[in-house]
Amino acid sequence: MKTLFLYLLPFFLLAAPDVKLKISKDVDQRTSIAIVNSSKPTVTSKKLHSVFVSDLKISGHFVPDKTYYISTYDNGILPTMRSKEYILKYLFSENTHGAVLMIKLLRGGNSTVALEKKYAIPSVSKFPFIVHKAVTDINNALGYRSIAWINRYVVYTRYTGKKQSEIVLADYTFHYTKTVIRGGLNLFPQWGDPKQRGFYYTSYETGTPTIFHLDIYTGKRKQIVSSPGMLICSDVSRDGSKLLLTMAPNFQPDIYEFDVSSRQAKRLTTFSGIDVNGKYSDGERSITFVSDRIGRPNIYKKQIGNRAVRQLIFHGKKNNSCDTFGNKIVYSSKEGQGKFNIYLANSAGGSVRPLTSGGSNQFPRFAPDGDTVLYIKRDRGVNAIGYIGLKTNQAMLFPLGNRKIQSIDW
Repeated sequence: MKTLFLYLLPFFLLAAPDVKLKISKDVDQRTSIAIVNSSKPTVTSKKLHSVFVSDLKISGHFVPDKTYYISTYDNGILPTMRSKEYILKYLFSENTHGAVLMIKLLRGGNSTVALEKKYAIPSVSKFPFIVHKAVTDINNALGYRSIAWINRYVVYTRYTGKKQSEIVLADYTFHYTKTVIRGGLNLFPQWGDPKQRGFYYTSYETGTPTIFHLDIYTGKRKQIVSSPGMLICSDVSRDGSKLLLTMAPNFQPDIYEFDVSSRQAKRLTTFSGIDVNGKYSDGERSITFVSDRIGRPNIYKKQIGNRAVRQLIFHGKKNNSCDTFGNKIVYSSKEGQGKFNIYLANSAGGSVRPLTSGGSNQFPRFAPDGDTVLYIKRDRGVNAIGYIGLKTNQAMLFPLGNRKIQSIDW
């Protein structure tokens, strides 16, 4: 069983509070911007500055000045900021009802207002999300490609002890985290709908693997399916009616399509070896998955209802995880002892594009727009969550604490 898990979801130790942000982009093509705190210099208001910088960088459209400026919330601009194309001022306040953020985007040349908005949130701890929304609005107002993915939750599992884990919600920078499931062994969270109302996960609290669905707004938990052996939800159909499951009721892991309404599972693969990590492809007419059909893990594809299986990737000797978006495939390939890199390929063929270099880079996941990839990186003992913009070539790394991370989704 341990070998089966290694094919699907390797375990990682993420424990580096000093991970640096890694940026790569032609700065000449981006908009220069300075960020000014017009609030009282509290701990939270200073954290806002860091989130603003991260959001603007990861967009691939801005070059934010890292200087921590403090000034009044008016249209005045310091002489040192005149060279910037834009100046972003923010005014943040907290009260018993939550938090309020006001932003003012000024043009550096003439101090005129390009955008001014106000945001409120009922929980101060969720302050990163109002920053994400503000930067999304600024990005849209200036006519850049959407970066709406920064407003999404990340859900992940981390170990807390022997056969103990917890499932955590976070924003993409991990400035906000909230544990939503504690106690027992709960693994493999997978978002259940595009609006992120709830997620599926596997629980081992009864000894038999059982998939539950948790509504993150009501806290309601619903049992979905139980089966001995391996049981993992690896993908969900766009309308939420069907799940792709890895099941091993007879200790033979295969991919099944599970109908949520009828509670019936249809077996999609019948190989005598290992078939895991199924992902919908071709408008959900096909599945892409990991299999050891040639004696080592690689990426394959088959139409649902058709027995024929096609090998998709011919680069790399051990490709043990993948994700899909349209015709795009992102996968992790082993390239030495403890070394993995992530590649981008197309199911129709063509060249393979490397996305990472150095260290162990695994567990790639596409953003809902298919333009950004999330992954887990470990390099020289430094561990982080990474993001890569496929169109902007923008890359960033964030630390994720000092516990083993079992799986992640967004």
